[in-house]
Amino acid sequence: MGELDGRTALVTGGSRGIGRAVAQRLAADGALVAVHYGGNEAAAAETVELIAKAGGRAFAVRARFGESGALDQLFEGLAAGLAEHGEHGEVGGDGGAGLDILVNNAGIHLAGSIGQLTEEEFDRLMAINVRTPIFVIQRAIPLLRDGGRIVNVASAAARIGSPVQIGYTVSKTALVALAAPLANELGRRGITVNTVNPGVILTDMTSQWTGVPEAMAGLESITALGRIGQPEDVADVVGFLAGPQGRWVTGQTIDASGGTYLGPIPPA
Repeated sequence: MGELDGRTALVTGGSRGIGRAVAQRLAADGALVAVHYGGNEAAAAETVELIAKAGGRAFAVRARFGESGALDQLFEGLAAGLAEHGEHGEVGGDGGAGLDILVNNAGIHLAGSIGQLTEEEFDRLMAINVRTPIFVIQRAIPLLRDGGRIVNVASAAARIGSPVQIGYTVSKTALVALAAPLANELGRRGITVNTVNPGVILTDMTSQWTGVPEAMAGLESITALGRIGQPEDVADVVGFLAGPQGRWVTGQTIDASGGTYLGPIPPA
């Protein structure tokens, strides 16, 4: 039996990269996983198929964050998917279907210094990386069963303070700040709230750096473990926090960067 047998999970941005690895990990541990995606239906279907082939259970839910009605679409799709997979009853109702694990992974990245950042770009970063997870959590709280888990995926950028991604850094630092007050609010229900801060991970989002050998060598040189991270490196940390072993960890930020920039960041 898996550690998460009988549990349900929602992973936002779950169709690719870190989100896909998290969805696969939670499903491998026994959870029924709702794989959220914004626009890439094929990638979401592939994730669900990979989980099914491995003996797990999952379904895809579409909602394009940043658009009007996205949260309604997300939670309507979640309720429908849970019911289709045998989680009957009113979502979050007494004895009905509910949610055990919420992983806020969906986000966007934008590089640029303070002089390059535009108001429109900053507004979009904050809307997707901060506003959306806050209100996903707000909508999810009535659905979460006691003993549930909330894991927010932020970024090691919140620690490093790189001047070439200032808007992104501000948005992810704001996301980090959610964990402590939410942990205090939800702790009496046994719900934990934590943040995972990945470093550079081999995903579509980082391909502009990781596809360049010189950039790869530079990134490896400032990482204590001497390599670029894989999505599974982060998914295993999320899996720990979502599982029974993570029951006594809450309000914390866990750096999952392989020790990137443990010393002062060199000048640009």
